[in-house]
Amino acid sequence: MHEKSIELLNKAVADELTAVHQYMYFHFHCNDQGYDLLAILFQRTAIEEMLHVERLAERILFLKGDVEMVASKAVEKLHDVGEMLKLAQTMEESSVMDYNRFANECAANADSNTKKLFEDLVNDEERHYDQFDTEMDNIKKFGDQYLVLQSIERSRTNAAGPAPSQAA
Repeated sequence: MHEKSIELLNKAVADELTAVHQYMYFHFHCNDQGYDLLAILFQRTAIEEMLHVERLAERILFLKGDVEMVASKAVEKLHDVGEMLKLAQTMEESSVMDYNRFANECAANADSNTKKLFEDLVNDEERHYDQFDTEMDNIKKFGDQYLVLQSIERSRTNAAGPAPSQAA
């Protein structure tokens, strides 16, 4: 009865798992390069994507389906921040388009709860896109200085060491 919804939900799980892996990869590399703000953005977005997987899996199980825990793509090994953000935008844009289409397909199959889940995910993915877009704009406006400032701030924090009350 809900085979199509389960199929669409599992496609979404695969894409969300891909996003989790990709964004954590970006998090690791931004963190390694001292770009703390971007590292945190990628980490938090990955965590939100994990929560999406959980919501999707709960719906699949409710519909008596089985959750397919396989990412749709391998991680792209990018180290340039601009390329990372460009890929992240593309991934979020693709998710928005897919989830809108999936919501419509679920509506056509009289599955309003799965339709609503996909609509809710669209809101999250549009917000993610906007966050990545803002970072791209910052890099375009400020160039390498934007990244340098993040790196300097980490160096300043590390050089200061722990607060005196934490040193003992």
